[in-house]
Amino acid sequence: MTVTLGEEITLLSLDDDTGTAKDRHAAGWAVAGGTLLELTLAGRVAATEGRLTVTDPTPTGDALLDGRLAAITEWTEQDDHAKVGDWLSKDQAKAFDAAVASLCARGIITEEKHRTLGIFVTRRYPEADGSVERELRHRLADVVLDGAEPDERTTGLIALLHASNLHAAAFPDVARKQVSPRMESIAEGQWAAEDVRRALQDMQAVLAAVMVCTTVATTVTVT
Repeated sequence: MTVTLGEEITLLSLDDDTGTAKDRHAAGWAVAGGTLLELTLAGRVAATEGRLTVTDPTPTGDALLDGRLAAITEWTEQDDHAKVGDWLSKDQAKAFDAAVASLCARGIITEEKHRTLGIFVTRRYPEADGSVERELRHRLADVVLDGAEPDERTTGLIALLHASNLHAAAFPDVARKQVSPRMESIAEGQWAAEDVRRALQDMQAVLAAVMVCTTVATTVTVT
């Protein structure tokens, strides 16, 4: 079963036992980036000097991607100076929910609703089909831990996970210091067409800045 980059990041971020997101904030930004990168790889959008444009509005045939493509098309038509960072900021909450809904529709995860005090509804998304995530984690381990050469999509996935500080989501049983250098090296490698690389670099810069701000805010709050 083929899943999108955004769905892969969502799967990694959902706890297998509880069905809840381990780092919902970071995952939301990474999923938005993954979906945008997928559309870039498909030749539907492009980033030039940080500006986001739709190069081909033709549907891809994937409901999740086509929903985001339609939203980007409408947004860029209203803003001649639409930037990658602005879109990620706008889409980061919606992109995660859209990816969860898509995974549910595919039968990969399932939705469980629980009521607290008979009033408040909470939702969890445990796995229904673990084969997709197992294959994904095996692919990441081959590349990051065992040194295999990544393909284009896997490289993009690793770059987004690294920029979003989602090392623990991807490798929960491995210390960050053991995987971070390899992930950074992959992200900086010459692995794709220049237009795709530019788009990913823009996304990495935005994600890294967001993660720094989040870390600083959390530190100040705790202090």
